Amino acid sequence: MKHLVATILLGPLLLLQGRHVRRVTPLLPEPPGPREGRQGAGPPLRLLILGDSAAAGVGAPEQADALSGQLCARLGRCFELDWKLVAQTGATTPDTLQTLASMPAERFDVVVTSLGVNDVTSGRSPKRWIAEQARLVAVLRRDFGAPRILMSALPPMHLFPALPQPLRAYLGAQARRYNVALQAFATATEGCTWVSLDLSADPAHMAQDGFHPGPSVYAAWAARLAALIAVPAAAPERTAGAV
Repeated sequence: MKHLVATILLGPLLLLQGRHVRRVTPLLPEPPGPREGRQGAGPPLRLLILGDSAAAGVGAPEQADALSGQLCARLGRCFELDWKLVAQTGATTPDTLQTLASMPAERFDVVVTSLGVNDVTSGRSPKRWIAEQARLVAVLRRDFGAPRILMSALPPMHLFPALPQPLRAYLGAQARRYNVALQAFATATEGCTWVSLDLSADPAHMAQDGFHPGPSVYAAWAARLAALIAVPAAAPERTAGAV
C-alpha cells in the first residue's frame, strides 16, 4: 500500500528524475572478451551465466575482470568447465525468456542468473516478476536440463550514487521487495538457490557510472558463486546468505 501511495504521489517527479538519470549517466559498454569457452581440469561442469548488464560485465574493463571471467577462473581450478555467457544490457526477465526461446537446446549443470534491476525500472510488480521467474526456471529445466539454478539477489539500489532522491529510495524499496519475493520463491523451489551478497555501494567499488559493479564487486560475487557451485549437487543450499 505504501508503495502504491508513493507511486501515485511521486509519479511525475520520479518520471522526470528517471529521464534525467538516463540522459546524464555515462553509457558504459559491455566489456570485450570471450563469451564461451572450455577450461580447467577435473569433473565436467557445464555452466550458463544468464541475465542483464551485470551478468554481461558492464563496469569491468575486460570480461576477465567481470563476473564470467572471475567465476570461470575459480571454477577452472577444480572442474573441466564448459561455459557460456548469455547476457545483454537492459535485459528484463521477459527479454531473457525470448532470448532462450531463440537458442538451440543444450544441457547445463548449473545456471547463474542476474535479473531484476531492469524489471524494477520497468515498473513490474514483485508478483508479476516472480511469475516470470517461475517461467524462466521451467524453461531452463525443460529445454536446458538445468538441475541447479543460482538466482542472484538484486543489488542495493537504495545506495546507488547515480540515482537522486527520492528515485533512489523508491527503486531501492522495490528492489528489496523483489529480493524478499525471490528468496521465498527459491527456498520453495527444488534446485534453486537465492544468492545474497552483503556488498555496499561504496563508489570506490562501483563503476564510474555509479550504477554498475566494479571489478572488486564482481570478484566477491564470483567467489560466493564458486563456493556454492562446489557444493555437491545432491545436497545444494536453497538459500545462500551474505559473504
